[in-house]
Amino acid sequence: MRLDILTALNAERAARHAVVIVTETQSGKQRLVKGEDAARDPLKEFLIKHLRSGKSGMEETPEGRVFLTVHVPPPRLVITGAVHISQALAPMARMLNYDVTIVDPRTAFASPERFPDTKVIAQWPDTALPPLKIDRYTAFAALTHDPKIDDPALTHALARDCFYIGALGSKKTHARRVERLKAQGVSDAQIARIHAPIGLAIGAVSPSEIAVSIMAQITASLRQPESVS
Repeated sequence: MRLDILTALNAERAARHAVVIVTETQSGKQRLVKGEDAARDPLKEFLIKHLRSGKSGMEETPEGRVFLTVHVPPPRLVITGAVHISQALAPMARMLNYDVTIVDPRTAFASPERFPDTKVIAQWPDTALPPLKIDRYTAFAALTHDPKIDDPALTHALARDCFYIGALGSKKTHARRVERLKAQGVSDAQIARIHAPIGLAIGAVSPSEIAVSIMAQITASLRQPESVS
């Protein structure tokens, strides 16, 4: 790999940006394509497919046979609410290689004892979320049922390019949430990004079942975004 490509690759990875190295198998010629530029590349169909899956591989293209080496940041899951659902959701997400962070100012709930092996921040979202630098490889779940915690957290997430945003609550609860968010200047287009009620409709009842439905919806949003409304 040429030094200039390696330098650019390391810089993009450090900034949590997706990158694909395109290698022509016959000539060995290489070029770097940033994730944000994939849709404008002549090989966009192949690049987008591999960026979505996160897997490298060989492709037969109009430019000949190429090997696409994919570098995507590890996904993150940020949860507001150190609740029972979170206790089931956090280990599930870790099994799927998500970096999990739980934010909840209620120290009685947000404790290492209740969430072993999980980063827990016992602060209000306004303080806790900005340093996390939420990006397009972050899934966000609001689970507290407390507007004082979930509303500012959702506002923060909606201003970023999260690949998934979900919020716990019934349709009536979400309707009231929508009214509050609109009053704060959140647009209809932003609100439409919220999956609410959170999770796939699988008839989940227990905290663990709800966690399964949430993780399934997050996975679908990451791998097949066009299939998730």
